[in-house]
Amino acid sequence: MKAVVYKGPFEVAVEEVDNPTIQHPNDVIVRVTSTAICGSDLHMYEGRTAAEPGITFGHENMGTIAEVGPGVTSLKEGDRVVMPFNVACGFCTNCVEGFTGYCLTVNPGFPGGAYGYVAMGPWKGGQAEYLRVPYADFNCLKLPEGTEHEKDFILLADIFPTGYHGCELAQVRPGESVTVYGAGPVGLMAAYSALLRGAKKVFVVDRVPERLQKAEEIGAVPINFAEGDPVEQIHAQTEGLGTDKGVDAVGYQASAGGKESDREEPATVLNSLVRTVRATGMLGIPGLYVPSDPGAPDEQSKQGMLLVAVGKLFEKGLKLGTGQCNVKRYNRQLRDMIIEGRAKPSFVVSHELPLDQAPSAYDKFDKRIEGYTKVILHP
Repeated sequence: MKAVVYKGPFEVAVEEVDNPTIQHPNDVIVRVTSTAICGSDLHMYEGRTAAEPGITFGHENMGTIAEVGPGVTSLKEGDRVVMPFNVACGFCTNCVEGFTGYCLTVNPGFPGGAYGYVAMGPWKGGQAEYLRVPYADFNCLKLPEGTEHEKDFILLADIFPTGYHGCELAQVRPGESVTVYGAGPVGLMAAYSALLRGAKKVFVVDRVPERLQKAEEIGAVPINFAEGDPVEQIHAQTEGLGTDKGVDAVGYQASAGGKESDREEPATVLNSLVRTVRATGMLGIPGLYVPSDPGAPDEQSKQGMLLVAVGKLFEKGLKLGTGQCNVKRYNRQLRDMIIEGRAKPSFVVSHELPLDQAPSAYDKFDKRIEGYTKVILHP
C-alpha cells in the first residue's frame, strides 16, 4: 500500500510499504478515507524530535472497516469510523478514569500512545491506504453511513477535541472572556469551542493573516502580535484587567514578537498568558511541550527546561491545567453536535488533496504559505 514515510528533516515521501494485518483478536483494519496533517507532525518533519527515518506519519484518521478480528464484538466490516489519535486499551487505571491519553498498556514504560508518532509506541500512522487499529471496540467511534460531514468528522480524531480540551483545562464558562494564543488549527478550534461554551469575547493571537481572518470569521477578535505587544492590545480592550481565561495553542516552537518575530522563544506564550489573564484566572495549556528539543535556541530549552514567570503566576493566583487531550472524553458529544448541526469545525480546512501530494502539502503547511491552514489527505 502507499504511505507517507519520514525520510529526514523537511522530507517525506509517498512509498510502498507492507499492508497492516490483524495481529490480535480485537484488531480491525481500516481502509482510510481521510487523514489529516497536524501541526504536531511538523515537529517531526522539521527534525525537532528524536524521530528516525522510516516512520509512517498520521495520527488523525478515519475510514471504513475492511477487516475485523475474531474478538471484536461491536464493529463489523463496512462500518464508518474515526479513531482518536490516542491509542488506548480501555482497561488500565488511567483509561478507566478517563485519561485515555495516558494509557499504561499500549506503550510500556511511557504513559500514552499514538499512531505514527515518535516515542508513542509501535503503532503505524494512518497517512496511508490502510491502518491497523488495536483494541478496536474501545478506540473506534462509529459514524453515520455515507460520506456526509467527512471534513467535520475527521477533525474528531484530534484538533476539535484538543481545542475543546484547552477550554476544559481553563474551565471556560458562559459569559467569560478568553484569550487563545495561536490561530493554527488547534487554536482556531479552541476559540470556536470557547464560543460554543458561551464565552462573551474571545481574542485570538497570531501573525498569519489567513489564520487571523479565519478567527474573525467565527466571531473572535484577531490580535496580530507582529503589530505590537499582544498583552497590551488585549488589556486596552479589557479595561486593563485582561481576560478571565487563557489557552496556549502554540507550545514550545513559539516565536518572539515585534521586530524579532522570526526568533524562537519557547516560553514566550506561557509568559504572555501569565501577563494576559486577570488575577485569579485560569490557563489551559494543550500546546505541545517536550522534555527534549534538539533544535531549541538554548541549552536549557534543549532539555525541556523553560524560564517561566512563576513568581508572577503565584502573585496573581493563577491556576493552570496541562497535558494532551483525552479524545474519548469529548469525541462522542462533539460528533453528535456535528450531526445535529450545532457545530461545523470544518471551517478550518483549507485544502483536500490526494495522498500523492503529501510532500508538497507538508512543505507548504510548514511554511504557512498559500493559505495552508489545515490539510486533509485522501488515499
